[in-house]
Amino acid sequence: MKKIILKSIAVVSIFMFSSCFYDKKSEIYPQTLTTTCDTTNSTYATTVVPILNTNCNNCHYASVAKSIGAGIVLDNYTSLKIYVTNNQLLNSINHTGGITPMPLNGAKIHACDISKITAWVNRGALNN
Repeated sequence: MKKIILKSIAVVSIFMFSSCFYDKKSEIYPQTLTTTCDTTNSTYATTVVPILNTNCNNCHYASVAKSIGAGIVLDNYTSLKIYVTNNQLLNSINHTGGITPMPLNGAKIHACDISKITAWVNRGALNN
């Protein structure tokens, strides 16, 4: 009986001492670096085209758009402007507005990329 009591005290002591320690907030919740999304210089050529090439034009490039991109061409300004004007571009990348969410069967593109495209659209979607 004495052995059982001693073993019980040892087990309880181990649990008590092993669970009591002082965490440092900075070690548990390290500060994450916040990056800003610069939308001030969003232009068609330097901002929008690279985003579309990375995220959209695998299916919406003119040579493949009919077969895998529902006929929607986004690889040139003239074709893209149609989808900007009727709000389909922003609705599809934001997954809103009753438009098929793009990329198809995928997660939204990076929020900063959406913000850059939105900023370009809000500035008049110029061919710049």
